[in-house]
Amino acid sequence: MTREQAFQLLREFTQSESLIKHALSVEAAMRHYAPRFDGDPEQWGLVGLIHDFDYERWPDPPDHTRAGAKLLRDRGVDEEVVGAILSHAEWNQADFPLDRPLRQTLFAVDELCGFVVAVACVRPERLAGMQPGSVRKKLKQKSFAAAVSRSDIEHGAALLGLPLDEHIANVIAALQSVAGELGLQAPASASD
Repeated sequence: MTREQAFQLLREFTQSESLIKHALSVEAAMRHYAPRFDGDPEQWGLVGLIHDFDYERWPDPPDHTRAGAKLLRDRGVDEEVVGAILSHAEWNQADFPLDRPLRQTLFAVDELCGFVVAVACVRPERLAGMQPGSVRKKLKQKSFAAAVSRSDIEHGAALLGLPLDEHIANVIAALQSVAGELGLQAPASASD
């Protein structure tokens, strides 16, 4: 599956612009991490882009991920990609454990990307100049982006063998590279 085909699939199954932007942010983070773990940026980006493509149609576990995996297999998508997508949901981890860098990284960046985007949305400068400290401060506020699992974020950094601040900095850098696509570039007035 090419990136173009993956994006078409995402658009076919996903209407929500916030879910599209989440997919783009996870894609960017996966591409950012691929070289660090000797991964293929194209494959890793593809995993990030379509990891939740089935969520709107099948939002409930275990249908979310499993229905999408069947569809991907029917379309001939590489099993490594399918397995990585299945592994990011805890209900699949007995059969698809977080046992390799591709799977570990998807798990590690998924929640954190959502959280960093939420932090960017409340900053006048958006992603510009964001530091791990701002994210850590918001992580301590349980009411801020309350649906985001703080334990998954911490577990993700541990899976990658990174201090949490370094992991946050990596994800911020990845998202800054696609800030325009995410609608999170600094407004002209914030940078003046």
